[in-house]
Amino acid sequence: MTQRFIMTTLDTSTRSVPRSIAPKRLGIVRQFTPNWFATTMGTGILSIALGQFPGQAAVFALGEALWLGNMLLFAACSLAYVTRWLRYRQEAKRVFDHPVMSMFFGCIPMGLATIVNGFLVFGIARLGESAVAIAYALWWLDVVLSVGIGLAIPFMMFTRQSHAMEQMTSVWLLPVVACEVAAVSGGLLLPHIADASTQLSVLLASYVLWALSVPLAMCILVVLFLRMALHKLPAPNMAASSWLALGPIGTGALGMFVLSANAPDILTAHGLGAVASAVSGASLLAGVILWGYGLWWLAMAAMITIRYFHDGIPFNMGWWGYTFPLGVYAVATLRLSHIFPVASIGLFAEVLVITLAMVWLVVSARTLRGVWLGQVFADPSLETRAA
Repeated sequence: MTQRFIMTTLDTSTRSVPRSIAPKRLGIVRQFTPNWFATTMGTGILSIALGQFPGQAAVFALGEALWLGNMLLFAACSLAYVTRWLRYRQEAKRVFDHPVMSMFFGCIPMGLATIVNGFLVFGIARLGESAVAIAYALWWLDVVLSVGIGLAIPFMMFTRQSHAMEQMTSVWLLPVVACEVAAVSGGLLLPHIADASTQLSVLLASYVLWALSVPLAMCILVVLFLRMALHKLPAPNMAASSWLALGPIGTGALGMFVLSANAPDILTAHGLGAVASAVSGASLLAGVILWGYGLWWLAMAAMITIRYFHDGIPFNMGWWGYTFPLGVYAVATLRLSHIFPVASIGLFAEVLVITLAMVWLVVSARTLRGVWLGQVFADPSLETRAA
């Protein structure tokens, strides 16, 4: 059963439907699935990465433009998916039984987190303190979504879905990683919060969110390593999933770097100065270790990708999996280069950002082409039930 579910996912993700009949046969709203929010993740992380270069006006302005566009993209995806639930509720509910498509619910809060971060990187110059207030409100919404999805989807995996070791891929990470992405956003919020009590609450919540995600993600990576050793690489249609392992590692490192920088002053202000340095140092050390661990997965993902492309792989929406993991690792590397002013780290970070931009351009162009031709709207949970 699991194999049938997943092969259906792979088939429908690349199925070509003539544009002239696509609206009648599929219907964008009826076929809209949560994996579309991966487009907001990839676009959002590129905007944040470009926003790390405030001294380069053109690059920073491009990042701001992408952030504004990403808000429109997120709103369009949200409208389409909410409309689907309102008009096709029984069909929409089938996603919870699908062992692959249900994982993509994690993309929703992660896409939202990039918008929250954008308000802090770009919005303050435009909106002042209003940008902070908006980011703070959206962050709590993101926290609720992240925790809820991080609990609900694994519970469904345990109780109602069919899974098998040989069919496992790193998409299992998606519902889990959302919490640590929210932790990064919380860390970025800290310097902009005026109330000391609120600062402490957000700091503690961010550490807890990190703990809700990173240890579990590391456990999944252990299982993933075993699965790949025993059953080799996933099918070509899941080629981009090889990069998803880099996501929790890069995000986990970035979260530790951000919290390490902001924790000491907040803890000291609340009479916890005795542990402030220890907390900051431990966070920094954890971030460096995770970043170093990410080098292995980055190299492995690159080698696996070369292997896949040598054999030829078709385009599908899973290609967006190339963007966000690379992006968070690039931003973490940029942050590390500011902590340790080593020229080679800074150069490496810039190469990663340039690579991210190139990948985003390719995937965006292929997605737009797929939308125009009607090739990228298909819900595999409907196809599976029909079969």
